[in-house]
Amino acid sequence: MKRRTLLRAVVCASLLAPLGGIRAAAQITKSGLITAFGRMPPPSDIKRVYAAGAPASVLLSALAPHKMLGWPWRMSDEALGALGSPLRDLPMLGRLSGRGSTMATEALLALKPDLILDAGDVDDTYLSTAQRVTEQTGIPYVVIEGHLADSARQLHETGRMLDVEARGNTLADYAEEILSSAARIREAMPLEKRPRVYYGRGLEGLETGMVGSLHMEAIDIAGGYNVAAQGGDKIGLARVSLEQVIGWAPEVIITQDSSFANRILEDPRWRTIPAVRTKRVYCAPTIPFGWLDVPPSVNRLAGVIWLLAHLHDVGKDSMERKVAEFNQLFYGIEKRVQ
Repeated sequence: MKRRTLLRAVVCASLLAPLGGIRAAAQITKSGLITAFGRMPPPSDIKRVYAAGAPASVLLSALAPHKMLGWPWRMSDEALGALGSPLRDLPMLGRLSGRGSTMATEALLALKPDLILDAGDVDDTYLSTAQRVTEQTGIPYVVIEGHLADSARQLHETGRMLDVEARGNTLADYAEEILSSAARIREAMPLEKRPRVYYGRGLEGLETGMVGSLHMEAIDIAGGYNVAAQGGDKIGLARVSLEQVIGWAPEVIITQDSSFANRILEDPRWRTIPAVRTKRVYCAPTIPFGWLDVPPSVNRLAGVIWLLAHLHDVGKDSMERKVAEFNQLFYGIEKRVQ
């Protein structure tokens, strides 16, 4: 049994045990990608939904913006201004998931949500947080699994749960079309022929996604080879050195930080890298959400469209139109955003 599967089994077993011999743990139900804690209301009764973290907020904003109570993270004025109504007018509430909750129990209860929604790479921490919050508040808490490859299924199942099944199906079909296009390109290309990609995060560009990182999923799905995957057995995000990047010799450098992208083209320390010599350094947009990550949710589908054009010259002429179509369908954005 894999370590993560074993951890999840242990956590679920502990959640089912009585707490302190007095109060039983919250009822747990599992269906598809969805794990629910507490007694779930009928879909038609779910009117007010609190998104526990950034990935869940993007998923909810696409599926049911009229049910969303607010943002669990601070959105920039530019990002909010790009969104359609009612999303641009929602307040910043704070989060429950991630490193350190910023949502107090009293404030959460005052919102009177019918449901708490979380989404992402589910592990024992997600599950224990959901159980604890439901125990404390009595509010049902749903955790939705899903990597980028699961986006269509995630949209379909969440849409059905929130009583917006038709919209969920529409978005799921669109997601499947993007993912299928990427799969055809990726599967026709041997691994050794795929462009060697380095993803530089931050001002210095020396943080990147290693083996199995959520932050590299869009690049992997779009048929790029993550050069940092050869950097040992580290997983997730990690700091690396410029010497390591030089040794990996990426053919393409991707970032979401425009100052980093501009600087390395003029920095002599980076000039020995093939991507810099050939000027294949690309900065992905971040409005209204990051196209590569930040957060790692369905927003990355736009990143797959963008990456296919920049890594393989596939759909380059139609990329802007396709991304504009995606933004309009998912977020109600009527104008092109950068």
